Amino acid sequence: MLRFVIVAAIIALSAGHAFANGHGGGEAAPPPKAEATTAPARAVLTKQGSKLVDLKGMTLYFYERDTSGKTSSCNGKCAESWIPLAAPGDAKAIGDFTPITRNDGSKMWAFRYRPLYTSVSDKSPGEANGNATTLQWRVARPED
Repeated sequence: MLRFVIVAAIIALSAGHAFANGHGGGEAAPPPKAEATTAPARAVLTKQGSKLVDLKGMTLYFYERDTSGKTSSCNGKCAESWIPLAAPGDAKAIGDFTPITRNDGSKMWAFRYRPLYTSVSDKSPGEANGNATTLQWRVARPED
């Protein structure tokens, strides 16, 4: 009987904090969770294989001349046809996505250090009319 009383007392003492839901025990409340940051693009599976699209579903491309991983080679007139995937000024890396600074000081997203662009040739989500192998533009793929 004494064992039962001792076990019951131990259980009651250890459960008291749990029943109080952590309040009143002198411990500070846990800090609020940071908001999860959303990646600027996602992979989708198509008949031609997987590809990266922006959050609106528009196909993303990379330019083979973008090789440094730190800058974009598509500026001026080029950026009128190949729209850089804009990043906010305070953007931080998210997984394989990193922000890079363009010549004009604006930020854009890169995937595995390759700057990402959309094409003005694509009018609706899913289209991939900007794939121009002779001009060195390629559909961005998650395996690249």
